[in-house]
Parts: sequence; C-alpha cells; structure tokens
Amino acid sequence: MNRKNTIPVSAASKFALVVLAGMAAAGCQGPQSQSQALASNDYRLRHPIVITEQPETLDLPIGRGTRRLYGPIEDTITAFAAESRQQGDGSVEILVPSGGANESAVHAVTPDIRRALQRGGLNRSRISTRTYAVQDPNADAPIRLSYARLKATAGECGNWPKNIGGGIGENTDYENFGCATQSNLAAMVANPSDLLVPRASTPADQGRRAVVIEKYRKGEVTSGNYTEGVGAEVAEE
Repeated sequence: MNRKNTIPVSAASKFALVVLAGMAAAGCQGPQSQSQALASNDYRLRHPIVITEQPETLDLPIGRGTRRLYGPIEDTITAFAAESRQQGDGSVEILVPSGGANESAVHAVTPDIRRALQRGGLNRSRISTRTYAVQDPNADAPIRLSYARLKATAGECGNWPKNIGGGIGENTDYENFGCATQSNLAAMVANPSDLLVPRASTPADQGRRAVVIEKYRKGEVTSGNYTEGVGAEVAEE
C-alpha cells in the first residue's frame, strides 16, 4: 500500500499562522503612511505639556539686627498665603535657617510671619515650621516660605540636533518647532488642572429657568430680544 505524505491538521494550522505572521512583519517594515509620518512629527507629541506638582517659594531676607517685620514685607507674606489657598491646598511651610549669623533675628520674626500668614486666611494648623542647616556661619540666610502647587511645563526649548536646512524634500518639522508655543500655553494657563479634566458646570440660574418655562407654557417666545446696533445696515449699490 502506498502512503501519501500528509501534514496533520494541527501542524498545518501552525504553519499557516507562521506564514501570516511573517507577511505581517514584512508589511510593517514598509514605508510609513502619511498619517504615521504626521503623528511622528506632531509638535504636541514632541513637546508635550506635562502637569507636575512643584514648590512655590518666597525667600525673606532677614538682617541680623531685625527684631520685627514691617508693612511691605508683611503684605507680601499675606498675599503669599492667599495664593497658597487659590493655587495650592492652603498649607504653607516656613523653612527657618539654623547656624547662620542672623539666627537670633530669625527666631524673633518667625511669630510675625505666622501671624501674617493667618491674616492671609490660613488656619494655624495649616502652617508648619522646620529648619535647614546653613553652611556659612557668617551668612545672613533667608527664611523661605513654601507651598506645593500644580504647574504646567513643556520642557526647555532650543534643541537643534541637526541643520534645519538638511531636511529639504522630507516635509518634516525641525526638532524645536512648536516648543515656544507649547511653553507659552503652559505658562498662560491659570489653573493647570484644566488641561487634565474640565471644570464642573456651575448651577443653573433658577430665576431665568422659571421665566423661560412660564413663557413656554404660554406659547410665548422664550429667547431674548435682539436688536441690531446703530449702523448695521446693508449698503445698496
């Protein structure tokens, strides 16, 4: 009896899968499509805006002869406290230098700083104090106020890895393209969290809604009256 050489079904299936996978890999090695090329040169992907939590600081120079704070500097501290409530979580840390020539003055004005922060709307429990070491004992080290806030950044600009004239005919953007636009947008956003999620809708105007519903029931026009401004006329030739 003659036997025909046959391939088992399971083995044939595996062979077909290997062939298809090889064809797919060969197709991936081909030239990029237009959409892929555009995506790889998108300035928003090359210079993304990143939202991070960074400290916002205020350095207060304290002379060794200072024993209390006065008007302008107290106003600055009060404004800093208000900003911590608007842009942070309403907590401020006082970093007090230790080992400097002005250490006595620093300890004398620290209670004034705490009172100025409270006038800015901070609760006493939201104000903390810790020390940092001063390397030079003859230096008048500053007191630093700090709170954490969200910041939007797009990284540093000015990256020129190759000559921008060398890509003629490639129809691609140079490396630094769009970096300044992204950096300016990140700097202009008042609330960086708006780039992550939209803000919640404000409550509806109850009075206006009642007026519109009443007009709707009466069959009246619910929209407001619109009148053209002075001079809004079509010229006749």
